Amino acid sequence: MKLTDYFNVLLEDTVNLGQVKLDSLDSRVEAVYKALKADEQIGHLILGKTPQGSWAHKTIINPVGSNEFDADFMLDMSENADWSDDPKKYIEEVYAALHRHSTYGNMPHSRKCRCVRLVYANSMHLDIVPRLNLADGREVIVNRDDNAWELTDPQGFTDWMKSKDALAKGNLRKVIRLMKYLRDHKNSFTGTRSILLTTLLGEQVTELRTLLDPGYYSDVPTTLLHLVKDLDAWLQARPTKPSIPDPSGSGVTFDHRWEQSTYSYFRDRIRVHAAEIEEAHEEEDKERSIELWQGIFGDGFKAPATSSSSAKFPAAAPAAASTVGRSGRAG
Repeated sequence: MKLTDYFNVLLEDTVNLGQVKLDSLDSRVEAVYKALKADEQIGHLILGKTPQGSWAHKTIINPVGSNEFDADFMLDMSENADWSDDPKKYIEEVYAALHRHSTYGNMPHSRKCRCVRLVYANSMHLDIVPRLNLADGREVIVNRDDNAWELTDPQGFTDWMKSKDALAKGNLRKVIRLMKYLRDHKNSFTGTRSILLTTLLGEQVTELRTLLDPGYYSDVPTTLLHLVKDLDAWLQARPTKPSIPDPSGSGVTFDHRWEQSTYSYFRDRIRVHAAEIEEAHEEEDKERSIELWQGIFGDGFKAPATSSSSAKFPAAAPAAASTVGRSGRAG
C-alpha cells in the first residue's frame, strides 16, 4: 500500500533536517561570510556567497545520532593576478583568514581538496568552496591536491535539479532524502556520494514517463517505487562502472567520486531495495504493508498524530543568485 500519510510523518519527524538547524545554518554562514569579508587581506576579493550541494537542492537530512551535519557554500571571489599560476592559494588564504580570526581561529578548521572546513562541535561543519569566474570565461573551483582549476556550474546543477523535481511533482527531492536516509541511517550502499545519488535518481525522471502515465510521479511512495525500479534497471544493464557526467553541462564527470567496488555494491543494494519497495508498495494488507515499510525505513514510518506538526521544509522564497537567503553539501 502507498500509505502516503505515513511517508509524510517519516519525512517530517525523522528524515528532514529540522527548521531550527536550518536557521542555525543560515545564521552561521552569514557570520562566517561577514568575517571573511571583513578580513584585511582577502576581504576585497570576496564578491558574494551561494548555497551549494544538498543545502541548495533541499535534500539535506538529519545526521545519524549525535553526528554533525554538513553544508557547503560557494565563496565567490575575484581573481588575484599574483595567484594565477597557483590556484590552491585561494584555499590557503581562506584558511589563513579563518585561522587569524578571533572566533574561528579557535575552532577546528582544515584545508580539504576543494574547500576549507570549519567545524562546530557536536553540531555541524561548513565546507567553504572558493569559486571564481576567470577572465577567459571559465567558471571554476580549486583542486588543491592537483593545484589546478576545475570547471563547475553549481547554478546549472541546481537549475537541473529544480526542473527534474518539478517534472516529478516535487517528489524527487523527497525520494532523494529517503534514499540518503537508507544510506546513512541503515548503512546501505555506504560510500556512494550524495552528488552521485542525486544525479542518478534525477536522471531517471523523464517527461516520457509522464506522457505514458500521468500518475507516474503522483506522490512520494509511487515516485519512490518508480525511481528506484528505473534506477535498478539502468544499473543492471551496466555491470561496469559507467561515466556519470555533470548534468549541468559543465563538461566534467563525477567518475572520480567512486571506484568499481563502490559502484558494484551500490548496484547490488539498489537491486535489493527495488524488490523490497515493490513488495511493500504492492501489499494489499495494511498491517503487513506497514511492517514491510518499517523493515526498510524503521520505526519512524508510522501513522500521523492527531494534531499535525509544521513542515520542516516550508515553501522557499526566491533567493538572490549571489546571496544565501533563509530558504535553504556537495555530496
